[in-house]
Amino acid sequence: MSHQYKSIAFQGEHGAYSDMACRAVYPDLKTVPCASFDAAFRAVMEGRADLAMIPVDNTIAGRVADVHHLMPEGDLFIIGEHFQPVNHMLLGTRGAKIEDIKHVHSHVHAIPQCRKFLQKLETKSHVHADTAGAAAEISRKNDVQHAAIASSLAAEIYDLEILAQGIEDQSQNTTRFLILSPEPDFPDIDVDNVLTSLLFEVRNIPASLYKALGGFATNGLSITKLESYVGENFQAACFYCDIEGHPESVAFSRALEELGFFAKDVKLLGAYPAHPSRKSYKAPLGEL
Repeated sequence: MSHQYKSIAFQGEHGAYSDMACRAVYPDLKTVPCASFDAAFRAVMEGRADLAMIPVDNTIAGRVADVHHLMPEGDLFIIGEHFQPVNHMLLGTRGAKIEDIKHVHSHVHAIPQCRKFLQKLETKSHVHADTAGAAAEISRKNDVQHAAIASSLAAEIYDLEILAQGIEDQSQNTTRFLILSPEPDFPDIDVDNVLTSLLFEVRNIPASLYKALGGFATNGLSITKLESYVGENFQAACFYCDIEGHPESVAFSRALEELGFFAKDVKLLGAYPAHPSRKSYKAPLGEL
């Protein structure tokens, strides 16, 4: 599938975990760093990148990007998912030793994920916009007392030494990414393990969510993720869901028909193969 694509956008700087995820799925594509998730969306919509990869959930931190805000704004479709293990490294300047480190720089989520390790070091923590940006600053600073928590790719890009590896408190630290494209790319109808993502708003009637989702249950379709979002006036409830099933199947068509009675503004965000790691993935709190 990647032969038709030349570039893929991500949020962060080169060496970020999102950059690693892009290279893992599409090793031949140019990765395009962007300042924000919204900027990564715009890069695709404006033709500066063919695809975008956005992190949506982390097994420790929970929800990452609010894809429900981004997706309705831009006409992009989900064409795949990827599960990226997050292995934090302590990166220092050339010649630094672990006992030299007094200051540690990283992303707001990465620092608490390495709390036990940092307690032993007795260092002062400094929050940065992303892990790769922290690594870049350590490279520029070139001070043996300063280190970054970042990826092995960041060590390679910014010429830093890995002083310690796998320093995260929990070994099952995994981020789920969605791959986005201007065009949908549905798998063939006979492909197994297909996920379909939807956005919808429930109608203002009693038990509307229960009734809206009932069609998936009666047609034997499992919902693997369900998130709710309240509108600006706290009146309308919007929902994002991932469903096991192909949107063109008979069962899914029946479920959608029933959904339409109790929900409005139903938007199909995409259908794509489930990632092989999904079977061993432990969902964060808030997912079904």
